[in-house]
Amino acid sequence: MSDSNTTNFINPSTFILLGIPGLEAAHIWISIPFCIMYILAILGNIAILFLVKRDPSLHEPMYYFLCMLAINDLVLSTTIQPKVLSIFWLNSREINFSACLTQMYFIHTVSSIESGIFVAMALDRYVAICHPLRHSTILTNSVVAKISLAVVLRGGVLVFPHPFLARRYPYCRTNIIPHSYCEHIAIVKLACADIQVSSYYSLSVAFFITGLDMFFIAVSYTQILRAIFTCYIPSLFSFLTHRFGQNVALHFHILVANIYIQLPPTLNPIIYGVRTKQIRDTLLRLFSRQGSLSFLVVL
Repeated sequence: MSDSNTTNFINPSTFILLGIPGLEAAHIWISIPFCIMYILAILGNIAILFLVKRDPSLHEPMYYFLCMLAINDLVLSTTIQPKVLSIFWLNSREINFSACLTQMYFIHTVSSIESGIFVAMALDRYVAICHPLRHSTILTNSVVAKISLAVVLRGGVLVFPHPFLARRYPYCRTNIIPHSYCEHIAIVKLACADIQVSSYYSLSVAFFITGLDMFFIAVSYTQILRAIFTCYIPSLFSFLTHRFGQNVALHFHILVANIYIQLPPTLNPIIYGVRTKQIRDTLLRLFSRQGSLSFLVVL
């Protein structure tokens, strides 16, 4: 399919993702750190799930939320990175219209869910610190399940209008998306219609989720706010530059957008896994046991 910006069509069956416009010549080199981060994200989050499942002492609310975060990060990475890498390595730029909207929905939903998980983790720490004797009676398995369900439903419901509205717009100018994945505003900007409803709604949802969640985290657990602040700053930067950053170079914006999407799934297993004493002790016991078995086999 031609990359022309002047193709005449209505509601195309496919979109074309450009990767990182302006840095096409460097796609192969850019793909190396992104590929490494993707591999680390997969291995790190699977390790968290394995360790929590294996050790009964980790079957507590904090580690259930940690497992939820790991699953969420696996979904986020797998939703984006395979297609991004295929653009970088194979120049495979086409994506089906429905697949693009599906990717968009999962990206924004999972990002919203991740923010909610941080609030749930902060709530768990608040109860553990302020009401330690009642922690097990307040955060029962039933309560944890309800909190988890509420976090998932909030993300899914609030983001649902995005693809619904995007599908209703007519696209009659171009099917070329100057991005490496299907981001909401990047898609609706291609519509030859008034997109104020989508623009204002997405802006409201972003500030509502980010603002409300950061407020609760700040109130209940300042340390967690410090740890995840690096996640929100690039996210807001990417979100706002789509609307107000006319002077920001496009390739710089797309590069930052890719980094903020992939960095949390890579760092979360380290921040909330390796730095957690119980997880670290379980991992050390596992390796120590395997080392002892290997020694016995050699003997």
